[in-house]
Amino acid sequence: MKHLALIALLLLAAASICPAQERFYPVPAARQLKWHESELGVVFHYDLHVFDGIRYGQGNNRIEPIADYNILNPTKLDTDQWVLAAKAAGARFAVLTATHETGFGLWQSDVNPYCLKAVKWRDGKGDIVRDFVNSCRKYGIMPGIYIGIRWNSLLGIHNFKAEGNGEFAANRQQWYKRLCESMVKEICTRYGELFMIWFDGGADDPKGDGPNVEPIVNKYQPNCLFYHNVDRADFRWGGSETGTVSYPCWSSFPQPYSHHKQSDTQRNHLELLKHGDKDGKYWVPAMADAPLRGANGRHEWFWEPGDENNVLSLDTLKAMYTKSVGRNATLIMGLTPDTSGLIPTLDEQRLKEWGEWTSQLSTEKAIANTSGSSKTLVLKLSQKQPISYCVIQEDISKGERIRAYKVEAKIRGRWTTICQGESVGHKRIEKFAVVSTNALRLTINEATQMPKIIRFSAHSVKP
Repeated sequence: MKHLALIALLLLAAASICPAQERFYPVPAARQLKWHESELGVVFHYDLHVFDGIRYGQGNNRIEPIADYNILNPTKLDTDQWVLAAKAAGARFAVLTATHETGFGLWQSDVNPYCLKAVKWRDGKGDIVRDFVNSCRKYGIMPGIYIGIRWNSLLGIHNFKAEGNGEFAANRQQWYKRLCESMVKEICTRYGELFMIWFDGGADDPKGDGPNVEPIVNKYQPNCLFYHNVDRADFRWGGSETGTVSYPCWSSFPQPYSHHKQSDTQRNHLELLKHGDKDGKYWVPAMADAPLRGANGRHEWFWEPGDENNVLSLDTLKAMYTKSVGRNATLIMGLTPDTSGLIPTLDEQRLKEWGEWTSQLSTEKAIANTSGSSKTLVLKLSQKQPISYCVIQEDISKGERIRAYKVEAKIRGRWTTICQGESVGHKRIEKFAVVSTNALRLTINEATQMPKIIRFSAHSVKP
């Protein structure tokens, strides 16, 4: 028995010297915190086929080169107007498709001759990327660039791969990889600090058909979000182009990449993209995206003739916001400059209406607001009044700690549950039937560690 007691004492001493390792929880990098805090952004899609006068067909666009690139002639191009329209909606960042499926570049490229140098517009001296970035900086919007390399109808690139077989195709594949790397270097070195570099459909595998672009972005844009290749994604596609994400939506993920051409059609991976993994080892937060011209069965990322009445309704945009930003995702709305080079008037007006509505959910417009490191927070209102929304935010710089919560309202002297859920993350927006109350109570029912609530606010939002 003395020997057993001695062994127990030795084990206790060892435990005090080498305590059990704490469970690892991922946390966001600084650039990912900026992603969360931005909440809403836009992407401007612009390419040669905007000017051809016919409805866009993705299948055809990927295999049929544009017959005459001089159809590009936006005589009223005004990127200030683009950016101001985005800002009116509440966007904090904007992205431009510098090149898309045609392979045509919207800048003065020295490595890709199929670019604005080749057209008559502005005597071959136009640089839409430069105009766009300058407008973003002028109005306090973070600029990002979208680079499409997965398809190139001019060069016969299909799903990253050069068309053909044998040595000829293999040589063209290597040439195309070097071209992509050179274009990325131009974008990364000519336009100042960028918020993100977004590769359409990813940048594939640098050990296979894809270019080795990640080291270029790391070297010249070290603070930039990288999206994405088979090794790294600073955020992930949320599994649909509806502008919403499923709930719960966790920022953690089981691998450091988002998806690629082998996995993006697998059902189990699609579900993972939608929800994330609360026990994942990597921080890969969700993106929700949708085109503004997505009503009446349309889904247009580019301007097309006859779509003037297909702008999403304000009610649809309200629901989209609460089911994306309000579910711990960042929302990107697709906007469509027209053939004149402007955002159409109806689109511009709808963005303004949307921004006016979403501003009601800001901290500044809250009826009351509180914060604290506690599993229970009581939010007292100055008087009894109608409440229809509450907003919860946790300090995600420490990781996602909340696993279950409920919100109660004090109604006729009793606490009554009005909503409950799982993930909170950067932001959870809860909408509920209007209640008349003078106090709300947030209770964290389950957490991995003590959460720090940086915002618990009440709102009365006009419909």
